[in-house]
Amino acid sequence: MRMNNLHHFTEHHRYVAYREFSLSQLDQRMLSQVYQPIIGAFAIGLYHFLYQHIAADKVGFSAMDSQRKLFLLLGIEPSEKGRAYFIEQTTKLEAVGLLQTSRLMFQDSEDYMFEYALQSPLSPDEFFSTQHLTLLLRDKVGKYTVLSLREQFITDEPFAQLQAEAHRENISVPFYEMFRLNTHVIDYELEQALHEVAPSRRGASQDSAQEEPVLNYADIITRFPKYSYNRPYVEKLRLDREGMGILDYIARKFELTPVEICRLLDEDGVFNTEGRLVLDELQHRAHLQFRQTKRRGEWREREQQKIEQVQKEQQGQRSATNENYSSDRAAAQIQEEVAVEMEFYVEVAPQCKDKCDVHQYNMMLRNAPYTKLLEKYFPGAVPDTFLDMFTKIDLNYKLPDEVINVLIHYIMMLTANEGTQRISGAFVERIASNMLVKQVQTYEQAVQYIRSQSAVTTEVANRTGQAGTKPRAAGGRGNSRYGKQQRPAIPVVQPSNESVAWSQSDRDRALELARRLDENS
Repeated sequence: MRMNNLHHFTEHHRYVAYREFSLSQLDQRMLSQVYQPIIGAFAIGLYHFLYQHIAADKVGFSAMDSQRKLFLLLGIEPSEKGRAYFIEQTTKLEAVGLLQTSRLMFQDSEDYMFEYALQSPLSPDEFFSTQHLTLLLRDKVGKYTVLSLREQFITDEPFAQLQAEAHRENISVPFYEMFRLNTHVIDYELEQALHEVAPSRRGASQDSAQEEPVLNYADIITRFPKYSYNRPYVEKLRLDREGMGILDYIARKFELTPVEICRLLDEDGVFNTEGRLVLDELQHRAHLQFRQTKRRGEWREREQQKIEQVQKEQQGQRSATNENYSSDRAAAQIQEEVAVEMEFYVEVAPQCKDKCDVHQYNMMLRNAPYTKLLEKYFPGAVPDTFLDMFTKIDLNYKLPDEVINVLIHYIMMLTANEGTQRISGAFVERIASNMLVKQVQTYEQAVQYIRSQSAVTTEVANRTGQAGTKPRAAGGRGNSRYGKQQRPAIPVVQPSNESVAWSQSDRDRALELARRLDENS
């Protein structure tokens, strides 16, 4: 029980006990021989005392009473020392899984009460299969006592020696082969009556709903169109636990709301002819919905960033016109430049060779924002396509500015070295995603990454005999970026410089052929 202030837990507060099980002789023996050595006799006595608040042949809540009666019947003084001792004993029960304590707050008044929900003890097999409980029992009673207790609770199999050679066949009859239920008639009055008679724990259900939201049938049927073609199939989900489990799995996996789930169920093809959900088709359409929602969220985030940037620029202009603006404050806002070591220098891109030297270029890659760097590569304004590509990498992928700058340098070098290279958003995103997978987060790591990629490209080019400039194949079509020819090379007959000796008979035949051609023409 977490209680920081003992004045919040007194004998004047009310309490109630709750349980939904009954103790068997095996449970009684587990409490006395296994749990009692761990948490003590008083904690086990408190457990039995709370258990007896409800009749042995019933489950549910006990009557609401003051905790003064609880303290007096347990022999605890209603003082600060007694309250601390009681909290300690309940904490032991909670730690081993025998009790859950809740504080119920009432909205109409400032008063609150405590609920002691008892949990059934574990079976011998479950207890000794739980490692932390077994180790705790070993620390209390010793290893050999733990082994002895386990042997006392479990009986040996009479056919243990023959079990390895025996073949076990399940010949049990399932429920639906023996009984037939009339599922065409739904008795709403019976279900409502059973729900009202069952003990309701509103506080516990609300806590569990907040911790782990579950998509239920009511969330779907209340939002689904009444005259939809798939309405009968959706109504069958009320008694289809497997189908509801599939929908809950889809909603969790792709982060879909009940409204989006209803839209998917209203489409054609998500149900088969028997009215069952088609998991593959539903997952495919849910994935498309997830991707579309993701793109909208990324676009919304970028637009919000642009709006904030414009607002910052306007505020900066107003601040600059203010005569009382302090120059010391402006100097403090200037970010200190970080020097680049010589081993991480990169060559200047051809687009910037006439604008800066190698030292200025590398300092710009390391310290300048990527928006300022892009301006150096273009004589005029930066195209929106370029700006949008790298803005998405900055805002959605969260890459640092210096890493984005190295990425821009790498793209520009590829464009300069390969005249046919096309820069597209998909191409840039593939490189950025590869950087994310390899966890490139610093300038030095980014430089090492582009060097390794350049080395791999050079090695592939050398292996295919295409290092340096790429020769064009016959027909005017060059090779692809993977070293494979896009069109087969057609052999062309080359002129030969070798002299051929002509005989007199050959000359006569050639002259005769020329004479006939002249006559025909």
